[in-house]
This record gives sequence, structure tokens and C-alpha cells, in this order.
Amino acid sequence: MPTAIAVTSPDLVLPAPDRHTPAAVVLPCAARPDRRRGERAVGRVARRARAAAGHDLERSLTELHALIEHHGHVIVLCPASAPAAVVHRLHTVRSVLETDRVALLRPDLPPLGLAALALQLRQLSLCDFSPGVLASAARLLAHYIYAGALLGSVARLDRVPVDLTSHTRSWVPGSQFAVLATPQAELVRLGAAPTAGDAPALTGPAFGTRMVTAAGQLASDWVSGTLAPSWRVQGLTETRLPADSARWWGTGKVVEFAAAIGDVSVLHQLVSSVRRERCHWCGLELIGDRCGFCSAPLVPPPDPRPRAVRGAPRAPALGTPAAARAALTGRPG
Repeated sequence: MPTAIAVTSPDLVLPAPDRHTPAAVVLPCAARPDRRRGERAVGRVARRARAAAGHDLERSLTELHALIEHHGHVIVLCPASAPAAVVHRLHTVRSVLETDRVALLRPDLPPLGLAALALQLRQLSLCDFSPGVLASAARLLAHYIYAGALLGSVARLDRVPVDLTSHTRSWVPGSQFAVLATPQAELVRLGAAPTAGDAPALTGPAFGTRMVTAAGQLASDWVSGTLAPSWRVQGLTETRLPADSARWWGTGKVVEFAAAIGDVSVLHQLVSSVRRERCHWCGLELIGDRCGFCSAPLVPPPDPRPRAVRGAPRAPALGTPAAARAALTGRPG
């Protein structure tokens, strides 16, 4: 069975481009504290909250254990902006199961970009890659995802550098901003209500991609009518806005987009071109400088020179007259 790809929210599951791509597993790990009586529940509410938390934990343990038994290894993608309760639940479940066959990855991508990455890993899970290579490939593929958004305000945007001028212009009615979060941060003010045909302004990929868009409380066709054609995307898909997008971008007035490599043969070639190493801690294969399952860094190869030679002072180069005199006479030239 292929390595299972799991996510923490159904919003992070994009439709498969074909019938062969495996579905993503949505883990029931989101802890929802009871806030009907403030931050601290008391009395009967507290007992219900503890019972619900215990039920959710048991359900998470059962489902993750079943995934491991069926697939062998599980790669879990969790947003870097996820609440602390979700992250703690994931680590708790893995610790209770006492398993090293679960990789917890938290790429610093916007929600829709993370969904695009999950789809790529689902496609690659059918290829001849070992679980360790597949998990560590997530860091590589994240660098090739162009994720951003069209925003109605950047007043609360804290994940992309925003200068004082842009903050000030956010208060002007009708102002909109084109923002690129990855692979490099860019922010451009487009003016009031940009329409299809306006200048794209954002740096796009130099390779073929497919784009997915999701609209929030912002009516605009600028992403589909201007940005997508200027980036020459090979396909455009609309989906629902992830629940975490408004928090990530600091506003619900957003049209989020992500352009990523959609051809599985290109993805396979990209991952295959990287040298494979062996993790010194868990023994799995990996690419890059860190294991995706145990997070152990890659140990640099030992210096082949003998220890005595390794610590000996280097002989001066003879490329200049001064260096030559110093080498022959033992005195500085």
C-alpha cells in the first residue's frame, strides 16, 4: 500500500486530477474547547469538555493506528498556523502509539498552498519513493509553490512584510493588494477594485503549473482573469476557501491562490534528481538535510584526511613572488 497522506482539516483536501490519485485522510485531531462560559469551563461543562476531549483522543489513536497498520507509514501535514491544541494532540497521539512511522510536517505555507502540497504528495505516493524520501520531499516541493492572495486590507497581515505606506493605504475604501507569500514575499497595491486586464505585478513561476483559487468575502476576477493568464498556468480550478485562510491573511476579504506543478512526471523527475542519503537515527532514506520522520539533521560525511594532516598548517601558496619568498626563506616576503 502507498504511504498515507493525512491532513488536519477537510479544507486541505483538493480534488484528485485523476481516479488513480489516493484520497487524503482527515485526522480527527482538532480540539474544540468549550467557550460557553469563558476560557475556563466549570462544573458540568468542564466534565463534558473532558469527556469530549477523551473521546476525540481515543478516536484519533484508533484511526492513526489503523492507518499505520494498513499503509505502513503516515505523513501528516499540519499548517504552521494551526492552534496549539491541534499540534499538541498530534504529538500526544504519536507519543502514545510509540511509533516512528508517523511524520509530522508543518510547512510554512498559506492554507491553499499547503493543500496543493498535500495533493502533490498524494500523487507521488504511487511512485517508487520510500516513505522517508516522500516525507523529506515536502520541503523541496514547497519551494516550487507560488502561493498568495488578493486582499482587501493588509492592516492585520503579519506573515508578509508590510511597510507603513501599505498599512496606511489599507484604510482607503476600495484598496486592494496583491500579495505573494512563497517562494518569496511580494506585496503590490493594485488600487481600487482591480479588474481583469490590469497589470499582474507579481513574479510568477518560470515553469508549468496548475492554479487553484478560493474566494472569500471579496468579489474580484483579477486572479483568474489577469494573474493566471500572465503566469501561463496550464489549468485553473476553483475550490472553497479553507477555514484557516482568514486568520492566516488577517482578513476575510480575500481571494487566495496557489500555483504548483501538476504533472506527476515532472514531480517525479524533480525528486529523483536529488541525492539520497540514509538517516543516521532512524535508518530511513531521505533527501535534503533533514529526516521527515525523526527530524534528525543529516550528518556531514567524515573528513577523509588523516587527523594529523587535518590539523597541520597549510603550506603557503606559491602563486605570488611574496608567497614564494616566504616558502623558500621561512620569512615573510
